[in-house]
Amino acid sequence: MNAELARMDAMAQAELVRSGQATPLELIDAAIERIEFLDDELNAVIHRRFDEARAEAAAPELPDGPFRGVPMLLKDLWPASAGDPHHMGNRALKAAGYRQSVDSNIVTRYREAGFVIVGRTNTPELGMSASTEPLAYGPTHNPWNTDHGPGGSSGGSAAAVASGMLPAANASDGGGSIRIPAAMTGLVGLKPSRGRVSMGPLQDEWSMSCQHVVSHTVRDSAAILDATRAPFLGDGVVAPGPSRPYLHEVGADPGRLRIGLLDSNPRLEVHPECVEVTRRAGRLLESLGHDVTDSHPVAMDEIVRFNESFSALARAGAVATLAKLGGWIGRTLGEDDVEPGTWAMAQAGRSITGADVLAAQGSQHEFRRLMSQWWEQGWDLLLTPTTAEPPPVLGKMAPSKEEPFRSLSGSVPYAAFTSPFNTTGQPAISLPLHRTADGLPVGAQLVAAYGREDLLIQVAAQLEAEVNWAAQRAPMHL
Repeated sequence: MNAELARMDAMAQAELVRSGQATPLELIDAAIERIEFLDDELNAVIHRRFDEARAEAAAPELPDGPFRGVPMLLKDLWPASAGDPHHMGNRALKAAGYRQSVDSNIVTRYREAGFVIVGRTNTPELGMSASTEPLAYGPTHNPWNTDHGPGGSSGGSAAAVASGMLPAANASDGGGSIRIPAAMTGLVGLKPSRGRVSMGPLQDEWSMSCQHVVSHTVRDSAAILDATRAPFLGDGVVAPGPSRPYLHEVGADPGRLRIGLLDSNPRLEVHPECVEVTRRAGRLLESLGHDVTDSHPVAMDEIVRFNESFSALARAGAVATLAKLGGWIGRTLGEDDVEPGTWAMAQAGRSITGADVLAAQGSQHEFRRLMSQWWEQGWDLLLTPTTAEPPPVLGKMAPSKEEPFRSLSGSVPYAAFTSPFNTTGQPAISLPLHRTADGLPVGAQLVAAYGREDLLIQVAAQLEAEVNWAAQRAPMHL
């Protein structure tokens, strides 16, 4: 039975509870068994709340939401769960035994939907790398090949889902951190529109980052978005509401779409396997009746200028984040409290003035408006590789005093196609449409106009029906 559960998506597990074929406690016990069996080799789940999860699953107060009794893991970055460890891949928070006192808004929505939180997953320090190898907790391994990483910064969540520990897990995306791990582990990774999901109380919606999940199926991604998208009072940005539930878009006909294809980048060479997944996706979309043409927003050709402003904001953000973490534990963080790359970023950020930040924000706003023009000209979707390279070998991007920026510079090929859409706030989805000759997953990305998750879900479901990627599981799977 547990092997069957390991292959079920979240909706199928929830249906077992609704129909009386399983209890919430049985689902949670089974997930805990899978985590204990798999995680010694993967190192995906770094904080376990198994006793609390069993008590919550057995309690009559467990909300009767659409995912009642289904296990959920939280990424150990910004989503806070009251009373639980919250370390963000950082040694100082770990040493202090820091715990949050509040639930993040998205965690409130998970609980209302009936999810039971069984633990928190590994993440690179402060989410600042496309590879999950924090010094605080060690590397997470990719279940498709444990010599490789599962990407970052939601690498722990992606490894947990891809290995069958549970059907979906929380992930966040400030430069590609939902889509990159999804691509590297054969999962669906939807980055919602800015303001679709509340980021409070620890972050604001007007940031680069947003929250959602990685999952095996499009329907899980759609249904979980339905369960979490309701805004909270005080949210800084609220995306326009959909005309109907996102789950209703699975199987809906999107009509004949005009899709642009981009498989090159002015900053770097794109790996042939990543070009191939894009071209393969294009052929599939054409076979489904869509018009696919080599075309892209002209703003993508100015990506170097865009990245300069993105980098300036990231450096300034590193300074602000270290100050925030120091406030949490009651002391100033020093060089020995953080990884070499984090410290180097913060030191570089100290030279950035308020005027520099405003100028960088202005450049980002200009980029966002330029990008939107392409969609306004009648294009429906943009198709790109999710990453410019396949999953990296573990250690290649590990933090190093000798090369403090190694992890950050090594992340560039992985975020080259994803990070622009964190600036624009547009929804984008990574789909597992190809594996390399070595058997490693790579993904294709589709990007829609702001607020059009419905279109992404419709087209992703069309591709899923053709490829049936959920039937293809990682070698290291229960």
